[in-house]
Amino acid sequence: MRTNAVAMMIALPLITALVGVPPVGAAERADVKGLYLLTDYPSVSVRPGTTSTIAMRVQNYGLAPENFALSVEGVPSGWTATLLGGGQPVGAALPATDQSVSLQLRLEVPANATAPATLTVKAHGQGTAEGQGQNYSLPVTVALAKELPAKLRVTPSLPSLRGTPKSSFDYTVSVKNDSGRNLTVNLAATAPRNFETSFTESYGSQELTSVPIDAGASKDLKLKVRPPSSVDAGSFPIAMTASSGDATATANLALEVVGQPRLTIAGADGLVSAKASAGQQSTVPVVITNDGSAAADNIELSGSAPSGWKVEFKSNTVDRIAPGQNAEVTALITPTDKSIAGDYMATIRAASRGENASTQFRVTVATSTTWGMVGFGFIALALLILFGAVLRFGRR
Repeated sequence: MRTNAVAMMIALPLITALVGVPPVGAAERADVKGLYLLTDYPSVSVRPGTTSTIAMRVQNYGLAPENFALSVEGVPSGWTATLLGGGQPVGAALPATDQSVSLQLRLEVPANATAPATLTVKAHGQGTAEGQGQNYSLPVTVALAKELPAKLRVTPSLPSLRGTPKSSFDYTVSVKNDSGRNLTVNLAATAPRNFETSFTESYGSQELTSVPIDAGASKDLKLKVRPPSSVDAGSFPIAMTASSGDATATANLALEVVGQPRLTIAGADGLVSAKASAGQQSTVPVVITNDGSAAADNIELSGSAPSGWKVEFKSNTVDRIAPGQNAEVTALITPTDKSIAGDYMATIRAASRGENASTQFRVTVATSTTWGMVGFGFIALALLILFGAVLRFGRR
């Protein structure tokens, strides 16, 4: 018994496939026979002075294919009604058995139209077979609609952003035209003083001041906001406005700037000059100030000078400088032995968390006193030789 049951379970799908099972709804459709003119919207509203299109189809259930002449009756004076098929005017349709042919009824309503109308779309068969030679009709009620006022909607995807003063804040905003007509939408943004704002398309770089949006459509835009580098930490309101005529929509955005260090470098008492001797190490006091809104941590020091010079520090790092505070470090500058007297430039640098600062120090080099004594000795020797020569040869 169990073997038979298994065999029946295997054989049943095969029998079903061979015999054929009618598709879902076939039983109901078997009772439907004839030609039908159909539309999803038999009653529409059209604004005077505009053109509207109503989708239709000629459906053939169980009839032999036949050529059906098409026409539209009841068109008011001044109106234009055109049946389109495949994008061009047509006067007949030939639906195959159990197939349909798509049509469009294009209505051009004059601006001075004052009364609604009922149009009748007709299909007239030409043959003598069953169902042929008959008339089929579809009434379409057309009401006159008032012009809808312009309406806009602005929706940001992320209304609040956070970053440093060096960040570029990019807001993605969708602007939708809920009007019944196409609009050219003007764009504007209100931001605190010295904040820079600009609009671009979502995937473009061209700056915009206005954008066209079709009726019922929306467009994604990008609002770029750049705060000044000197801005303090805090929250700042940004307002975006989209307008067209009397229609205005606003989105309130938030921009949060977090603290960031800002370093400056100077010498003691604000001086950026120092003195040094050729071949000798000189100590130069350097003051590093944090004018930012966040502490500067792990500040690394470095320097550069003319070729052959050495620029070193007693300590190459500063652990921390709080906002509004400073720290004094000592730079060790050593000119080369062959440096001649004059002014030279040395650069001192500091870096912390992406914040960099640099200042040039003027280093005045004087020749070594040893070489000065040697030079003085040569001069004195030359004078003695000259004086002796005068005494010896002058008597002759």
